Amino acid sequence: MSTRRCSLLPTLAVVVALLPVPLAAQAGDPSRLTLERIFASRDFRGERGGATRWLDDSTYTMIATPATGGADELVRIDAASGRRTVLVSATMLRPTPGAAPLELEDYSWSPDRTQLLVFTNSARVWRENTRGDFWVLSLRDSSLRKLGGSDATASTLQFATFSPDGRRVAYVREHNLYVESLADRRVVALTTDGSDKVINGTFDWVYEEELFMRNGFRWSPDGTQIAYWQLDATGVRDFLLINDTDSLYSFTIPIQYPKAGTTNSAARIGVVGANGGATRWMDVPGDARNNYLARMDWAANSTELVIQQLNRRQNVNTFFVATATSGATRPLFVERDSAWIDIYDDHVGYGPGPSLHWLPDASGFVYLSERDGWRHAWMVSRTGTMRLITTGAFDVMRVRQIDLKNGWLYFDASPENATQMFLWRTRLDGKGTPQQLTPAGARGTHDYDIGPGARYAIHAWSAVGIPPTMELVRLPAHQVVRPLVGNERLAATLARLRLGRTEFFRVDAGQGVSLDAWMITPPDFDSTRTYPVLFHVYGEPASQTVTDAYGGSTWLWHQLLAQEGVIVVSVDNRGTPGPRGRAWRKALHNQMGALRVREQSAAARAIARRPYVDSTRLGIWGWSGGGSSTLHLMFRAPGLFRMGMSVAPVADVRNYDTIYQERYVGLPSTDSAAYRDASAITFASGLRGDLLLVHGTGDDNVHYQGTEQLMNALIALNTPFDMMSYPNRTHGIYEGAGTTLHLYSLLTRYVREHLEAPGASARR
Repeated sequence: MSTRRCSLLPTLAVVVALLPVPLAAQAGDPSRLTLERIFASRDFRGERGGATRWLDDSTYTMIATPATGGADELVRIDAASGRRTVLVSATMLRPTPGAAPLELEDYSWSPDRTQLLVFTNSARVWRENTRGDFWVLSLRDSSLRKLGGSDATASTLQFATFSPDGRRVAYVREHNLYVESLADRRVVALTTDGSDKVINGTFDWVYEEELFMRNGFRWSPDGTQIAYWQLDATGVRDFLLINDTDSLYSFTIPIQYPKAGTTNSAARIGVVGANGGATRWMDVPGDARNNYLARMDWAANSTELVIQQLNRRQNVNTFFVATATSGATRPLFVERDSAWIDIYDDHVGYGPGPSLHWLPDASGFVYLSERDGWRHAWMVSRTGTMRLITTGAFDVMRVRQIDLKNGWLYFDASPENATQMFLWRTRLDGKGTPQQLTPAGARGTHDYDIGPGARYAIHAWSAVGIPPTMELVRLPAHQVVRPLVGNERLAATLARLRLGRTEFFRVDAGQGVSLDAWMITPPDFDSTRTYPVLFHVYGEPASQTVTDAYGGSTWLWHQLLAQEGVIVVSVDNRGTPGPRGRAWRKALHNQMGALRVREQSAAARAIARRPYVDSTRLGIWGWSGGGSSTLHLMFRAPGLFRMGMSVAPVADVRNYDTIYQERYVGLPSTDSAAYRDASAITFASGLRGDLLLVHGTGDDNVHYQGTEQLMNALIALNTPFDMMSYPNRTHGIYEGAGTTLHLYSLLTRYVREHLEAPGASARR
């Protein structure tokens, strides 16, 4: 988030009064970190590459800023030579002569690469800015036209997508689906019943948040039809957020939010002609409100769809083949798991691309499954038979590219180290030994945007202490063709810092369980002294904290604490989504509270036995699921942690949404014991240390309601605690001038006061 320095002056006056700042930092010592440097300056602003799109297997386009400065332009780059050609200048993006150029927030090419869709003037929907204006630029005549028709208001279009022949564009506007002809600008409404309750071509809050679905329509390969989702949110209750600060009288903001065990939207999938007409609804069996239509795509032809139906418990995923003309369906195969099923694909439904990779003859597709205990790639035939592609004790974490011509599957994996990630490939026929393409001995986390012919890839990577860099590489040799983004300025700034050492290791949690962990020790670490320790925790299936990747401002803040004499540690318990096999990832099923308490506390006790750790000064902090873990450990491992800082926690999981909570805990009506175990509020009477609660009152994801309920429970117990609410801030608590600086100033002060950091004590 970019924040103007002048808007921070009132906040900084308060921070300076509250926080002791090292004298060296006040004098501008480049080796010292301060909260202002991390959260209110440009000192650690990194360089990012512009959005890239492969045109063919040796050419790509990229958003770039001209060397002379000014508005961004779009350049074409030849991978082999590096030669740049300006395809779209800033001048070409002026809606009228003399007007400012459109901001290139995102873009996509027509199939013949002669037209460009420009996304600009975006607005936030839930987590992302998926609503905005779309313009079409013709490279033939340099004409630029805005989509939506004369009655479309600003920033209301979503997911604009070229038809396969490039002559039309489909998009969603205000819950209805439209097709616009580029030749005559005729706009056809394919649906007209869209409303807050009837949602066409996109999704409600919970589908977007937990199934990662935003774009809800697909062009048929021949461009004559569009398949789309329709959600009926009738019966889904609104949760009311209260805004007390933006007007003279408070007002409420309704959010369609199905809490665990309550009514879901009913989903169905229809096919409509691209010229309009009646929708043919696919006859998918089962209760539409108690099943999810988790993925859909055309079945490598324009006559059939493949639909994935996930039951409400999310432990059965049925693949249906639907006939587009009649709506008739037949099951293709069924995936089952005793815990839950994660939906794996490399596309996840945000844009118009396919979620399944079909063979050229349309005889089968690649699918990821954990049915043999590891997340492996399987080939599924059109008749539903399955053949294993990858074998061995490792997980395919993401499919990166399928080179159908040469018979290779490219994927992310890390068989030996769950904190890192590398590029691999294997034969599509399952023969031979998988090959790691990321060079042997490399460290860190590696990301690849592979060209369609798998000749070249844009390779981005980072590691702890090493900011992200990008380069173009030639595959399969991984030969570096040229650097793209070096982040030299940021790297030089980091090199001047006096940083603590980061050590990756595994800690024994008992019962044969070994957990990944890292530790940051102070720069002047002395093993003959003792230090307080702050644990950073997440502990749920949505994320890992123990990864060898550049950690940005959070990592810098941990280093600031290390400069003040605090050891910082993070541990990933079982149930976090690392590449350690199905049993590892699904160990949390129906014991989301007990397991992480048991394993995180065992790890903390093991680390506390190290001679340089002061076992009486252990603290813990986390955000979201990590805030929940912090509460569980403060309440259920009394006396272990002197203090805890819980940011935006789910105190009672009955307050959280259906898809996430029911996936891991079950249904409140039948799994009450699991819900009791997963809800930290159940164990509030166990609090013995100092607790800080932090929450944004405008959090549409993890509602402030739960923290208020916890406050009531602690008040009833006459248990002291500290509390900070941020008015109208969402789950990220970043909106508004000075918010991030203020939040981390609060957390820093709490660490200093309650863990008695040596550096902080010396300055008092």
